[in-house]
Amino acid sequence: MTGSEFVPLSLPPLVIGICAAIACAVPGNFLLLRKQALIGDAISHVVLPGIVLAFLVTGVVSAWPMMIGAGVAALVCVGLIETIRRLGRIEPGAAMGVVFTAMFAGGVLLLEQSDTSSVHLDVEHALFGNLESLIWLDATGWHSLLDPAALAGMPPELWRMLITLLAVLAMTMVFWRPLKLSTFDEGFARTIGLPVNLIGLGLVIAAAIAAVAAFDAVGSIIVIAMFICPPAAARMMTNSLEAQVLWSVAFAVLSAVLGYVLAGYGPLWLGFENAVSAAGMIATVSGVILAIAAAFGPFRTRHGVPAEI
Repeated sequence: MTGSEFVPLSLPPLVIGICAAIACAVPGNFLLLRKQALIGDAISHVVLPGIVLAFLVTGVVSAWPMMIGAGVAALVCVGLIETIRRLGRIEPGAAMGVVFTAMFAGGVLLLEQSDTSSVHLDVEHALFGNLESLIWLDATGWHSLLDPAALAGMPPELWRMLITLLAVLAMTMVFWRPLKLSTFDEGFARTIGLPVNLIGLGLVIAAAIAAVAAFDAVGSIIVIAMFICPPAAARMMTNSLEAQVLWSVAFAVLSAVLGYVLAGYGPLWLGFENAVSAAGMIATVSGVILAIAAAFGPFRTRHGVPAEI
């Protein structure tokens, strides 16, 4: 692939994948340390019924109605998890498993029974997304990056993921200290007057925003992998929260770039003709990185929370 071909064919989906990976990995660090990593898994599954219901109500595949529907479904999921946990007095993981499997199954049933033959909305799209198809048709080379007319033809998913990433990063920076205190010492955070429950809800909402924005472009597989794998691998590399977040971002970027390249060129290097799913390969690479960190990371045998807070 020449430089002029790279821009229209690979730059937008690659940037979308990177933005989605980072936007999920950053809040994933706090969910992991709070032992709530499955929240990301739950959210990535329950957005499906929200998207399908939004399509059934509007009759069109439009980004904003579907994002609103997915966001409402994510909030319903969080509310149901908390309700079941308290009324049933069961552990959060069990409540999450009950809610997200039931809601995802309901979404699949709705999708299969709905007339979606004329639109790009099916179970495969929900699982794997459409990252490979988000090419930049109006680009003719690197100079198109400076051409306003060409930039107007960028896939809308790119701008949506960029805005989402900036919003997640801004929320994390603004509420960094409350998040840190409530994550590592909830009792002390309550003592000094921090709204611990509200902070936890805000973290889940940030994760939901990232999952909902990424769902259409990359599907649920990358979302699940990025919420868990980069933060878990980063946890084995350092004993500092700040360094852990940076490590997770680096692992997320590496997974997105290496996974996208291997999805397109890996089969050709091995003698096969067809490329594989970019979403699946990115998730696979993130899992391999986690395995390497688990085997060779300096803090792989440590347990508990980072000492430097």
